[in-house]
Amino acid sequence: MVLPTNKNIMRIVKITKVVTETPTVKTFSFEDILSSKAKPGQFLMVWIPRKEEIPLSVMISDLENSAAITIRKNGLASTSLFNKKLGDKIGIRGPYGNSFTVKKGVKNIVLIGGGTGLVPLVRLIKNIKDIDLNITVIIGARTRSELFFHDFISTLLKNKVHNLLISTEDGTEGKKGYPTDVLQDLLANGQEIDHIYTCGPELMMKKVYDLSLTRGLPLEASIERYMKCGIGLCSSCSINDKLVCVDGTVFNHDQISKLPEFGVYYRNKAGILTKYLTG
Repeated sequence: MVLPTNKNIMRIVKITKVVTETPTVKTFSFEDILSSKAKPGQFLMVWIPRKEEIPLSVMISDLENSAAITIRKNGLASTSLFNKKLGDKIGIRGPYGNSFTVKKGVKNIVLIGGGTGLVPLVRLIKNIKDIDLNITVIIGARTRSELFFHDFISTLLKNKVHNLLISTEDGTEGKKGYPTDVLQDLLANGQEIDHIYTCGPELMMKKVYDLSLTRGLPLEASIERYMKCGIGLCSSCSINDKLVCVDGTVFNHDQISKLPEFGVYYRNKAGILTKYLTG
């Protein structure tokens, strides 16, 4: 077998495992050495033949020399990928981007995510080797049937000091509300926190960022934007003067403070600056 060495060359891979996470979410595993070594927060450009190429965070796989991607069906490309079967082929480039960091001396961390934003956080948990690190994971979903990865995360945390907290918007599992409500409770109760990591809907992450400021807590957020190239050529993923694909996807609290568009504006597929709808 010839091992790929250039991440910019598209590799055609075969789907080797399909896991249905929820009625709208699936995880697809495939064999690829480069992807299997991805750092938490990095992404792949995934080509769905005859449809589109889209960016997706790299999920871990239990298969040797393999990685995975997790997709929620929504538009044309995501639904086409969702409908793929075992043995079908897709194209991948990457992994691209930077990654989350866990600095020495940190003792208490919080990981907070919603939906498929959990993917890089799962990879971060897998990569943490410090068994004395106190890890709190907050998971959010609309309803119980849309919860996923919670059992897998529990397994990854098995030999670590941890606390797994769940919220659902309708209250069918865990606390009723949003994952940011859970974080707000932790802060109000004076929980010791040294660093926060987040990935998910940008309005959720903006709230996490705002809450982190109330305690002066370091934060890293993996930001999602429309991407067409993944390598800094098209500028479709711009946020202020940064490109998410090459300057991110992970930005720290100091960097975010210089991105006034964060949680306020995004660019649609046509590149038009659009205000988030809130309230």
